Amino acid sequence: MSTRDTIISMFNDVAKDQARTLAPLTDDLRLVECGLDSLGFAIVVAGLDESLGVDPFDSPDWVDFPVALGEFVQLYERALASQHQRIARSA
Repeated sequence: MSTRDTIISMFNDVAKDQARTLAPLTDDLRLVECGLDSLGFAIVVAGLDESLGVDPFDSPDWVDFPVALGEFVQLYERALASQHQRIARSA
């Protein structure tokens, strides 16, 4: 499953668990308009940390909080790429 698919799936799972209705999850969707509250979003981030094994918000490469879903996906893709590079260098 791609990073994007994992993220979309996590949003859908959390929305279902929290009985929330999501807006269509497009790249330009502003995260504050996705349909999740701050707790739901925190659950998404915690779930992604567990499933992807990376927390981009704890990375020295992280600069600004993403505004749109596409930026959120890119943040995780960059964090995963950076993690893979660090692992490759240490091997």
